[in-house]
Amino acid sequence: MQTYYNVFTRTWWRMEDGKRVPGAGRKTYLGRHLIFEDARTIAKQYNETHEPGPLSRKAEIEEA
Repeated sequence: MQTYYNVFTRTWWRMEDGKRVPGAGRKTYLGRHLIFEDARTIAKQYNETHEPGPLSRKAEIEEA
């Protein structure tokens, strides 16, 4: 049986009283039900072309 993957972005920090504190943000999906190679390509391309910024927004892969 084929395993499928989702690609999403989210932040790992949030601002609280002007300070950066740990806090995983809401997921925003870039692709769903992809084979691993396609999911990896999308995540890698996103991370190479987008600065993570102070809240560390990055693309990740999860099993669907």
